[in-house]
Amino acid sequence: MRALIQSETLELLEWHRLCQHLSTFAATKLGAIVARDLPIPTTLEESKELLAQTKEVYQLESRLTPGLSFDGIKDIGDSLERAELQGILSGEELLAIATTLYGARNLRRLIENQENVPILTELVSELRTYPEIEQEIHRCIDERAQVTDRASQKLGEIRESLRSLRSQITRKLQNIIQVKSNALQEQIITQRGDRYVLAVKAPQKDAIPGIVHDTSTSGATLYIEPNSIVQMGNQLRQAVKREQAEEEIIRRKLTEQIAAVIPDLEKLLVIITTLDLATAKARYSFWLGANPPRLIAPQSEEIITLRQLRHPLLVWQQQHEQGHSVVPVDLIISPHIKVVTITGPNTGGKTVTLKTLGLAAVMAKVGLFVPAREPVEIPWFSQILADIGDEQSLQQSLSTFSGHIRRISRILDALSQESGDRGVRRSRSQEIKESGDQGVRRSGSQEIKESVINLPIPSHQSPVTSHQSLVLLDEVGAGTDPAEGSALAIALLKYLADHAQLTIATTHFGELKALKYDDVRFENASVEFNEATLSPTYRLLWGIPGRSNALTIALRLGLKPEVIEAAKTQVGESTDEVNQVIAGLEAQRKSQETKAAEAEKLLKQAEKFYKEVAQKAAALQEREKDLKASQEIAVQKAIQEAKGEIAQVIRNLQKGKPTAQDAQKATAAVNKIAEKYQPVAEPKPKPGFMPKIGDRLRIPKLGQTAEVITAPNEDGELTVRFGIMKMTVQLSDVESLDGQKAEPINKPKPAPVTTPEPKPALAIRTSKNTVDLRGKRVADAEYILDKAISEAAGPLWIIHGHGTGKLKQGVHTFLQQHPRVSHYESAEQADGGSGVTIAHVG
Repeated sequence: MRALIQSETLELLEWHRLCQHLSTFAATKLGAIVARDLPIPTTLEESKELLAQTKEVYQLESRLTPGLSFDGIKDIGDSLERAELQGILSGEELLAIATTLYGARNLRRLIENQENVPILTELVSELRTYPEIEQEIHRCIDERAQVTDRASQKLGEIRESLRSLRSQITRKLQNIIQVKSNALQEQIITQRGDRYVLAVKAPQKDAIPGIVHDTSTSGATLYIEPNSIVQMGNQLRQAVKREQAEEEIIRRKLTEQIAAVIPDLEKLLVIITTLDLATAKARYSFWLGANPPRLIAPQSEEIITLRQLRHPLLVWQQQHEQGHSVVPVDLIISPHIKVVTITGPNTGGKTVTLKTLGLAAVMAKVGLFVPAREPVEIPWFSQILADIGDEQSLQQSLSTFSGHIRRISRILDALSQESGDRGVRRSRSQEIKESGDQGVRRSGSQEIKESVINLPIPSHQSPVTSHQSLVLLDEVGAGTDPAEGSALAIALLKYLADHAQLTIATTHFGELKALKYDDVRFENASVEFNEATLSPTYRLLWGIPGRSNALTIALRLGLKPEVIEAAKTQVGESTDEVNQVIAGLEAQRKSQETKAAEAEKLLKQAEKFYKEVAQKAAALQEREKDLKASQEIAVQKAIQEAKGEIAQVIRNLQKGKPTAQDAQKATAAVNKIAEKYQPVAEPKPKPGFMPKIGDRLRIPKLGQTAEVITAPNEDGELTVRFGIMKMTVQLSDVESLDGQKAEPINKPKPAPVTTPEPKPALAIRTSKNTVDLRGKRVADAEYILDKAISEAAGPLWIIHGHGTGKLKQGVHTFLQQHPRVSHYESAEQADGGSGVTIAHVG
């Protein structure tokens, strides 16, 4: 029962037409045969394996020109079966086997030389192409499929004698033609059977005595074998028989060599056919503009994503039969949705939507790409069951309603069987493997075709649970009383919500639209209708139930208005209000779609601008990096030149006994070198700036700008404020915003008085004033410290750890020499003790 409904579903979806289209992309005869009757995998692992094969071939086809080549590969299945039955293969069959071995070897070599194709590499790794058999066949069989003279010494001798006999017979007949030309109808040598004859005029047959082998239709010409060559003719016939016997011996030996390796050759043919099938899928997917699907595992609770999904048969019709352009549909279904009801007018695209989804699900299962925009995410359905179209039958006394009910009954039975199959289902490859282990091996093209699907698939096992089926119902509940049909449809859809993974149903019943508001597992969709043109747009609208357009269409088509008004009163005001609400929702949806399109356009523009700015920023950074590198090179070059010149001065001093005059010259030379290579310091701005209250000035040491609160006192101190902080600074530590230094205040300095160094204000340790140098080298630590001190505005905690003590010693030496560090000390025990140094930055 399950096999019957699944077969019916494939027929309703027109799967055979898609397989026929796929077969046109196959490169071999056997590949086309398998493609026309493509089996459906029964496990998720098989589908993933087939899909991986298609992906790898797709990548290879995009990298290689002109792609994978199957030149020379023939359907040798029947020949292998004949060889197994100890028959003798013909020259044509032997030559086909040789060219197939050569083509298979080229394919294996091509794939093994590619990267990132592990599945294909593993597939062809088991190919055995027997080059010695191929060479022997080509040695014995020529390109015309004839046995060659070099096949054996005996055959060469026989053919040499044949040529000699034919030459003797020809010379003898030429002599007779010259002597008896008047008795001949035509002066030519011809053959009747394997005997050489002359065309003799019937009245003059006695002029050339011999055996009459044939007569012309008119009886005027007799074909006579002269008696003088009869004996040579007999010898020629015997030699020909010996030649045929020797040729048969040679072909028998070649056939025996092939029979000895039949299992490997059958496996070769299966692998090549599997590879051809994957190539056909990849090429067909490329032609469709399809994308690889990600198969959602059962019970994974992921969203079904099929954007811009197109019907593959309609695409073919558009391209090859000048059909209409294909309108894509969007199917975005949340995992909690179990039933989708599609409403709308007839010929609006409801049934096409069902078939499109059904074909997409089957295509993903067999390893084909899906004609939708990326990302393509679709569940792996264990069963795809459909009731589409009309099953009326006068012979079986079936009405439309009866036909639908019988098919739906078969669907429910299949669901029940699936729910009962909770065991572990073996894959076909496992069954084939087991039968092979028992010594059962099948040969011939039909058997090889059946094995193609099983060879490359690992023998994984996958548990089969319920709720993995896709059910497609067209016009559910139609064909009977509307009230009863509606009630039956509601009960059926609720049952399917419990027993199928996803159900898509089309309907005209308005009651089914309300299921969404009673059960979260239900969703509404509708096909759009253009009221202006009275035609469907074939677009699928989600979340909005379809509204009735029958009265509107009737009015536009010329039905009297009073009839329409009477009909409206029969329908009722509530229905009119519902239609108005639906119309408002459709208008709102169109508005949102327009805004979404505009937002997407703006987003693309923003992304474009961001990309341009990022490219310019990267170019500027690269330019700055190159500039710094060139400056560094120039500095290093100058240093090396200066070192060289100073070294020359030292060598000059070391020559002989240096005098005071020589030392003075050396000093002058070094000073000259220093002037040459030392960068010229920028002239310091002349003093002349005196800050006043309210002025803005800069404090270079802190890298801050501040506002003057109090004017400088006689000690040259003034109070400034930056942000919420106030502090007193020296006049010498500030400058104007344009870089002018302040005028010094002339004041006699009192005698210096030694005062204890004031303790710094209490500071709090944070991540911003803490530097971790553990694990750094001293040179790297000095660079990090210098940068941190230049940015610090108070105490700086330096974590150096204990270790060998070299890092700590290097840090202390650096702090002693740094001009901004007033003093440093070890941290308190709670802050790390001697493993942390606090540097007070002034």
